[in-house]
Amino acid sequence: MTIPEKNFEGQVVVVTGGTKGIGKVIAENFLRAGADVVVCARNAPEGSIEYGDRQAKFITCDVRDHEQIKAVIALCDEEYGKLDVLVNNAGGAPPADSSTASERFTRSVIDLNLVSPILFSQEAASLIRKSSGTGVILNISSVSGMRANPLGVAYGAAKAGVINATETLALEWGPNIRVISITAGLILTDESRNFYGDDESVAKIAATLPMQRLGNPQDVANACLFAASDKAEWMSGSNIVVHGGGDKPTYLEATEVLKDS
Repeated sequence: MTIPEKNFEGQVVVVTGGTKGIGKVIAENFLRAGADVVVCARNAPEGSIEYGDRQAKFITCDVRDHEQIKAVIALCDEEYGKLDVLVNNAGGAPPADSSTASERFTRSVIDLNLVSPILFSQEAASLIRKSSGTGVILNISSVSGMRANPLGVAYGAAKAGVINATETLALEWGPNIRVISITAGLILTDESRNFYGDDESVAKIAATLPMQRLGNPQDVANACLFAASDKAEWMSGSNIVVHGGGDKPTYLEATEVLKDS
């Protein structure tokens, strides 16, 4: 892994759901790139989020609670006097049959994956305007929002909404605040492995992707570092899809097309 340019020195970055999985790796990468990082989640991390001798600051936050969202932004204001980058990473949902999923479950999934990023973006944008004047909001979405998502209708619909919200906020808040979606494909983490199965199952899934492997959290973090940097200064309202080439259309299984390629 190469060390990124220190192009985030002096910047303040918030990563929601930043204590494990993809969020933790994103936070570590921004630390490595020189930023002051604040991570939030419902539960404290098992260990410190750090890179070298630099550590992220943790604050408890259930992103479905608007008052707790405000507390995270208030911390940034009080501790650093500014905010430059927000990464709306917190999200997820267990599989659930679409015909029997309860109202409570459905509303909870949509609150976590769609309503929360919108509310967090609103609060973050307010501090960005007051302090730095310019900033970046990155919304971590999913390929589940770009195609049918069996056993996850609420999750897929919410992630589709995140992509649309990204476009809308970019239009309303430009040019000073850039808003970009990072849409992740099949990413292998400790949590997702429980869904994907053992090594044999993971290998079978990987074989369906053009890149012949599942993604890893660093793949998503790399996209975040690029999207938040000056190298992407003319990108806003964009959807950066990180999915290893995408799923193979299922009809190909019934044909000879690409069989030997």
